[in-house]
Amino acid sequence: MTPPPARPRLLRRRAPRGGGSTPSHAGTEGTGRAGTAGAGRADTTGRPRVLARVTAVLLAAGLALAPQTATAATPTPTPTGPSGIVTATLAPGSDGLLRADRGLTATIAIDNDTASDLPAGRASLQLGATPLADRAALAAWLQSGAGDFPLAEVGAAQLDAVAADSSRAAAVSVTADNPALAGRAPGVYPLLTSFSTPSGAVTATSVVTVPAASTDAVPVGVVVPVTADPTTRGLLSARELSTLTAEGGSLTAQLDAVAGTSAILAIDPSVAASIRALGTSAPTTAVAWLERLDDLPNSRFALQFGDADIASQLAAGQPAPAQPTSLTAYMKSTDFSSPSGDTATASPAPTGTEPALPPLDELTDVGATVPVYWPTTGTAGGDTVSALSALGTPDAAATTLVASTSTTAGQNGAAVAAAGRAGDAPVLVYDAAVSSALRDAARVSDDALRGAPLAAASAYLSLALGSTAGRPLLVTVDRGSNRVGAGLADAVAAVQLAPGTTSASLPQLLATPAADVEVTAGVVDPERVAAASALFSDETSLQPLASVVSEPELITGPARAELLQVLGGGWLDQTDAWDAAVAAHRKATADTVSAVEILQPTPVSLASSGAPLGVWIRNDLPYPIDVDLMVTPDDPRLTVQRTTSVTIPASSNMRAKVPVESRVGSGEVTLTMELRSASGEVVGPVRSVDVTVRAEWEGVGIAALSVVVGALIVFGLVRTILRRRRARSTE
Repeated sequence: MTPPPARPRLLRRRAPRGGGSTPSHAGTEGTGRAGTAGAGRADTTGRPRVLARVTAVLLAAGLALAPQTATAATPTPTPTGPSGIVTATLAPGSDGLLRADRGLTATIAIDNDTASDLPAGRASLQLGATPLADRAALAAWLQSGAGDFPLAEVGAAQLDAVAADSSRAAAVSVTADNPALAGRAPGVYPLLTSFSTPSGAVTATSVVTVPAASTDAVPVGVVVPVTADPTTRGLLSARELSTLTAEGGSLTAQLDAVAGTSAILAIDPSVAASIRALGTSAPTTAVAWLERLDDLPNSRFALQFGDADIASQLAAGQPAPAQPTSLTAYMKSTDFSSPSGDTATASPAPTGTEPALPPLDELTDVGATVPVYWPTTGTAGGDTVSALSALGTPDAAATTLVASTSTTAGQNGAAVAAAGRAGDAPVLVYDAAVSSALRDAARVSDDALRGAPLAAASAYLSLALGSTAGRPLLVTVDRGSNRVGAGLADAVAAVQLAPGTTSASLPQLLATPAADVEVTAGVVDPERVAAASALFSDETSLQPLASVVSEPELITGPARAELLQVLGGGWLDQTDAWDAAVAAHRKATADTVSAVEILQPTPVSLASSGAPLGVWIRNDLPYPIDVDLMVTPDDPRLTVQRTTSVTIPASSNMRAKVPVESRVGSGEVTLTMELRSASGEVVGPVRSVDVTVRAEWEGVGIAALSVVVGALIVFGLVRTILRRRRARSTE
């Protein structure tokens, strides 16, 4: 398939939009600062308690990138505050872009997490007179309000009283003709709000960006993951797909967000496979969604199946990221009786035969044309990049996406051009600060508060444009759960419509001459590595069991698909749920391994020379199995049939009969029994049973009786003869 051409610039324009993620908060104890970037809209005084929940999301998510080592986590503009304090959020409007003809709007939100009401008060909005020097200064300001900047009040908002455990917000507007806004040079300017409470001042920081005059636009690509929520199932069910692809569903919202844009799609192939595997039983909304995805002209690449964590697999000793092996177990032949678009790609079968099921590569196809890997941010080190590059095609090495903070040039927060080469391995470097901010914006449901992370993203991107000598940049809406459709759309649009940029497709980025980059050591969570190692070890234990089924892939295929889903990136911020998912998967594997076994027999007493020995075998698999029952005695006085072939129906127990013959001699004999597949694999535990042999008792008894009977007959004959002789002599 020819790579889709680069999409033209976004045709739609948006009204000035507010929003926020990553607010800056400070407690009422003292006057500490914390940053947010914001969005303005009409007065929202009396906004419901949802502001408190949104603020908590912003606090936890964070988006600024302070100077740090390459392996450090992205710093947040505002650390999560404890309960029982008052926090503020400052969200500029219009993605934090300050244009000469539009003025400045911002939303100021106060979250009162104390047990006391806050009196009404005045919230001041202050703007810096000089721009921030660089991205390091920007990160420090957003994270903690650090920096000595002259600030002047440009506006204020009157906030009503805030009841205990509730929130209030209000909009501030500064007109374009305000002298404080006039004549500003291009740059990123600090923005601050301050609100007095009985316990002290509460402040929040943000920024606004004055775009540079029109110059040569810098190509910027934006990668958007197309994924479903994490699951422990190998494929999504029809019910899940119906929900996800319905109007307002998560998958529908993701396509809505990228439609009409040049976003680069990073698609989880398990989603497409889930729809195609259902054939004609697939929900109509899911079929339409898949057709819509296929029709989008956006350049794209495939994520790992289930968006499985790449670095943890390699660290666990896997030579390459694991791939699904078979999805046959999820399909029914009746769902492929006739072709039906993309959901039933198999050819019609001849009359009287079952239709062919679509092969694995057709099920997982997402239209990707080049091998690209995207490890979780911060986990890909030089060894990972080198190993992945070897997994390309004969014509080209595979390309790995790495965060800018994973390079020596960007580990302190500096911008790095997209196209790079780490030794012989091609890489695409994405800006970690912008990507983190976009991820946070995609999570915020409140339109006004979403402006906070969008303003930060605009600021980081603006400073990056002038630091790479016009070379293309790459950003991502980095992985994260709980994405909101409107938030994702705004995050993508903030990049596509950013001043001084033009859209870049994946082929364009890959074709750009690469600059040398040095990838620093990645940091992989040791718990995830240990879990991956255990999961792959458990998977190996399924091989013997699978060999007793006529189609082993019916066992191994779902096991691999479920394993990859459990390693999915969607679990990264759901630690407790992921721990439970790993434990559940390991238990399910152990239960499958023990599904076929010899039931422990009771001791047997053998009094005859030959008799069948009954051995019960359990098959809890949903498939019939073929096994060989191997029986070995530990004493030659008992002869047994060493191999007995048995076919056991699905989900049933069966009694196998093993011919046994005793020889002369009595005693105790132990029989060792085991199940083997046709390939010789031992299945289930080895059992033993004690047999008490009373050899030849039957033969000895018959012989003795024969002797007695014979003796009686002889005695009777002799007596009769003697009696007749005496009778003759008397006559």
